[in-house]
Amino acid sequence: MYSIVEIAGHQYKVAPGDFIDVELLDGKVDSIMEFENVLFVRGENPLVGMPMVKGAKVMAKVVRHDKGKKLFFMKKRPGLYKKRMGHRQNYTGLLITEITDGQGNSKKMEVAAKAPKAKKEKAAVKKTTKAKAK
Repeated sequence: MYSIVEIAGHQYKVAPGDFIDVELLDGKVDSIMEFENVLFVRGENPLVGMPMVKGAKVMAKVVRHDKGKKLFFMKKRPGLYKKRMGHRQNYTGLLITEITDGQGNSKKMEVAAKAPKAKKEKAAVKKTTKAKAK
């Protein structure tokens, strides 16, 4: 399931588990934000909003606030001077956690289970290499 959502005047195609960078939003890190400006939801039954899908929402977790890469540009007046200037845009990193289509269907982010570390295998390898060295 994916959807197209409007955040801060821009449209983004999102699915649960996606990480997107949007313009700076008010919200603390690790807080959950809810976006109700959903234009399209693709699931079992695609829903197109006119202009928004009723009841649909996208839940996202604020991961970070940061600045983008520095952009340089030159300001020049003919015969007078040149000045090099820069700009860094502030942005917010969002992790999409859930999409709800307004008809009771929702898709949540799947959390992958971490595999246990194999410490015993490493110890067995060390013992065999020591035995070969003698």
